[in-house]
Amino acid sequence: MSICKHWNKLLNEIRQLNRIELKNGRSLFQKTNYSSQIPERRGPSQVTEKEKSSTQQADGNDNRLVGRDFLSLKNFSSDDIKQLLWTAIDLKTRIKENGEVFQPLKGKTAALIFQKRSTRTRLSTELGLAKLGGHACFLGPDDIHLGVNESVKDSARVLAGMADIILARVFGHDFLEILADEAKVPVINGLSDLLHPLQILADFMTLQENFGYIRGVKIAWIGDGNNICHSLMYGCAKLGVDLNVATPASYEPNHAITVEAMKIAGKTGASFNFGNDPVAAAYRADAIITDTWVSMGQEEEKQKRLKDFTGYQINRKMLKEAGGNWVFLHCLPRKQEEVTDDIFYGEESLVWQEAENRMWTVMAVMLHQLQPYRPTIPMPKFVRG
Repeated sequence: MSICKHWNKLLNEIRQLNRIELKNGRSLFQKTNYSSQIPERRGPSQVTEKEKSSTQQADGNDNRLVGRDFLSLKNFSSDDIKQLLWTAIDLKTRIKENGEVFQPLKGKTAALIFQKRSTRTRLSTELGLAKLGGHACFLGPDDIHLGVNESVKDSARVLAGMADIILARVFGHDFLEILADEAKVPVINGLSDLLHPLQILADFMTLQENFGYIRGVKIAWIGDGNNICHSLMYGCAKLGVDLNVATPASYEPNHAITVEAMKIAGKTGASFNFGNDPVAAAYRADAIITDTWVSMGQEEEKQKRLKDFTGYQINRKMLKEAGGNWVFLHCLPRKQEEVTDDIFYGEESLVWQEAENRMWTVMAVMLHQLQPYRPTIPMPKFVRG
């Protein structure tokens, strides 16, 4: 896949410099969908009490995830992500395949804050925690007006006094940052306009189950440079997975996140290509991933977006030069203009397995946040060869 001169120059700069400063702190992409500012990772002097507690009690790999917030994959190492995937596969094996009743989180509770409605996020969290012995309480827009009737800071402290985990599905990512800073219990990003890390764990688990490895799978993202694309970039960079991204002009991913993900990819050996040609992006790709073109909150832009995304429907003509055994993923819900029926319902589609794996992966996150856990099955082989 060809890379424009801008990206080629940018990649060279990333390899040569330890840090990159954005000119005037502004994105080179003129997008209004997402802020060009991304959350900064806290430095050593800003470590929260819950993170400090987790660090102090950690005496082995089983404990390193206890008490940590799950807001972005950029804050987790390759080993951390593999641990979560290993545990998700282990839980699926123990509970679904072997029929084992395994309830280590009996008596534990989760508060679920939903500014945005969802089928998969709510079901996966509520049912997943129930399978582990815990209980989840759903708080929809009519139940909690985050930052309206009560400040986010105050809500965080109230919820943390009653629940063991807080999962929030919100519009602005800053809500999650405030919740994480103020709550003394772990916070999970159920989705924000900027990032959706839970979805990428489910996607990686699905690819691992299908191919038997993740590193060595070539991924093509074709569609909007949105929150899922951002988290996919972080995940691929962390695990050293090659990624092609094709978006319509002016729908490219957030520039600051792109710079940061490419810096990480430069260290792990992942190849990142960006452009506006979906056919080129799909060339020899093993996994084709897309998402809705019109996300919640973008309804007024629908007609413009449908016009701008002309030529981006996933179809067999587009994928004629994809890898020999390519598979298709979509986080759902799907609209027909995004992918043809013969692919969405075809043998290459892994969307139902992907949806189910949303449950096993969030279960792994919650389990590791609340207690040490070592899977019972051997660690999967995450690297090809």
